[in-house]
Amino acid sequence: MSETTVTNAAKGESNEENIVKKLCDELEIKRWQAENTIALIDDGNTIPFIARYRKEATGSLDDTALREFGTRLAYLRSLSDKKAETERLIDEQGKLTPEISKAIAAAETLSELEDIYRPFRPKRRTRASIAKERGLEPLAAALTSRDKSPADPIAEAAKYVSEEKGVAAPEDALNGAMDIIAEEISDNAEYRGTLRRMTSENGSITVKGTSEDDSVYSLYYDFSEPLSKLPPHRVLAINRGEKEGFLSVKISADDEKAVRYLIRKTTHNRRTPASEYVSEAAEDAYKRLIAPSLATELRADATEAAEESSIKVFGKNLKGLLMQPPVKGRTVMGFDPGYRTGCKLAVVDPTGKVLDTGIVYCTLPNHDKEKAENVLRSMIEKNGVEIISIGNGTASKESEIFVSELIKKLDRKVYYVMTNEAGASVYSASELAAEEFPDYDVALRSAVSIARRLQDPLAELVKIDPRSIGVGQYQHDMNKKKLGEALSGVVEDCVNSVGVDLNTASPSLLSYVAGINKTVAKNIEKYRLENGSFKTRRELLKVPKLGAKAFEQCAGFLRVPGGEYYLDNTSVHPESYKAAEKLISELGYTSDDVMSGSIKDIKKREDKYGREKLCELLGIGDITLTDITDSILKPGRDPRDELPQPVLRSDILSIEDLKPDMVLDGVVRNVIDFGAFVDIGVHQDGLVHISQICDRFIKHPTDVLSVGDNVKVRVLSVDTAKKRISLSMRDI
Repeated sequence: MSETTVTNAAKGESNEENIVKKLCDELEIKRWQAENTIALIDDGNTIPFIARYRKEATGSLDDTALREFGTRLAYLRSLSDKKAETERLIDEQGKLTPEISKAIAAAETLSELEDIYRPFRPKRRTRASIAKERGLEPLAAALTSRDKSPADPIAEAAKYVSEEKGVAAPEDALNGAMDIIAEEISDNAEYRGTLRRMTSENGSITVKGTSEDDSVYSLYYDFSEPLSKLPPHRVLAINRGEKEGFLSVKISADDEKAVRYLIRKTTHNRRTPASEYVSEAAEDAYKRLIAPSLATELRADATEAAEESSIKVFGKNLKGLLMQPPVKGRTVMGFDPGYRTGCKLAVVDPTGKVLDTGIVYCTLPNHDKEKAENVLRSMIEKNGVEIISIGNGTASKESEIFVSELIKKLDRKVYYVMTNEAGASVYSASELAAEEFPDYDVALRSAVSIARRLQDPLAELVKIDPRSIGVGQYQHDMNKKKLGEALSGVVEDCVNSVGVDLNTASPSLLSYVAGINKTVAKNIEKYRLENGSFKTRRELLKVPKLGAKAFEQCAGFLRVPGGEYYLDNTSVHPESYKAAEKLISELGYTSDDVMSGSIKDIKKREDKYGREKLCELLGIGDITLTDITDSILKPGRDPRDELPQPVLRSDILSIEDLKPDMVLDGVVRNVIDFGAFVDIGVHQDGLVHISQICDRFIKHPTDVLSVGDNVKVRVLSVDTAKKRISLSMRDI
């Protein structure tokens, strides 16, 4: 092995060591946790599998922490690779020095690395490069020299006058030299780093309106705020306003302070005949080259930070929506409101099978309401409808009024619930919906989706691109790839935390199970059609393209209710079956006891036996023992069942009925940076400002609220003209 190879290998080890240390410091975890987690990720394990079945190795890091770990690991490795590439490129130019190598090694961000490489990057033709072509580099060096700056810069510049090179006079030579100096100042990593920090910490964003016409951006027509205090939602709002042509934006900084800093650094704090020219070059460097560049960089950084914050909020909201408790065992009518085209109806049985469809016209003054009532009444009685799920889009207010009036006249108890229909139209027009319901038009598919969303939100919403589910802010302005990856991760975590029935799950749902891609999901469905229901988890290994590794990742998240082996309907992983069987036997139980749910005192028996002794006997850790115990205590457990059920309504309020201090039940529909929107049954969601969410200080509304939460709110004020409702959750 050559010396260079040995050195590179040592550097690689050193880089990985640094990455481990940085991850430990940033995420506040132990070294062994970081090393084990890296090994598991590198071995191709999925985040849900690691989070659920490798708790001993990771110290019980949850899926959110593991995804943050994985993202940060990828960034740090990318940074490490970029450092090596930067060092190589500079070395190839013969300009690598120990100081540059040290600076590269110390860089903590890609932007710092870019600053270091900036002087060595091949440049397009600039004023400075033209001056260099004219042979003015030595003059620039003389002017900036600490010890040998010329006593008479004009006389020195006269030496470089040359008609052949296009330098007509000493002043031309000095101007060219200053262009070179300005570019060198602009390329200096230390100067740029300092000025970036100064602008970031003390600079402001200044926004002006491009016209006086009223718009949703009127708030920003004459607006200024320190960059350090600019919240994410404001960054995205300003960006959108600028993109749509309503706003002009600039970054303002203390230019005089910045120029003074550069002059002090470049003139070495001395006044000489040459320093006048260097100072002028420093001012030019800042105003012409550095300030515009930093403004672009800082806005890009602010946008990236705002996007990351908004993606996190979107993810938390999406999780709340996906994890809403299913309404099981009920026959539901999906009611997709409309005006001219009517309201589409679809009745589904407790398994989601479509029983009946129809259409009524009931939302416009000229509609025959009596006829619509008869159609709806007939469908309700014929199919035993228990709940009507009304989409909350266009014409939902009129539809809600119609439904609430009708159910008062019925002989049987029927409730209705307002259902978030975001993305339903996207699903109903998709190829997937066409395959599922080839005989239905787009609107009827949407009605089916609205009904099923109430029965099992997770199973239905996985059919839709997460970006189309409107529970975020400014999601259409974000990096699509980054947003898509983050939201897919949220869906994956939700699906795997709930578990999936192997014999009834759609390919859409199966494709989010750890280790299963879309191709394998379709292969599972095809296998079921050709061979009937799965009898065991082990049978999965017969599915084409589902190998041993995929089986390891997915098996624990798939359930086989009524199968041949009782543990296949629990979250016990097949790798722990022997330990689980031994545990059950050792504590005096049988498989029948597990299936009948008669082992409720198992934890007492474990404590009596001795947990440490049990772990040693079973060859597992204490955390795994707890997980196995919880799994066999509740076979087929759905964690969503423990959450409060959706608010079912039988009557309606109008915004005109609201009065200050009224206390109402509501459902959180969306959580954003400055508060939360709550559905209180008046069609128009009310806003609970962050200051009104609770009595203590919170950094963000998601600290205490999630989409789907049932909450009590007090009316603060109502603006019926603007349809604005202000609510509070404090002191209730």
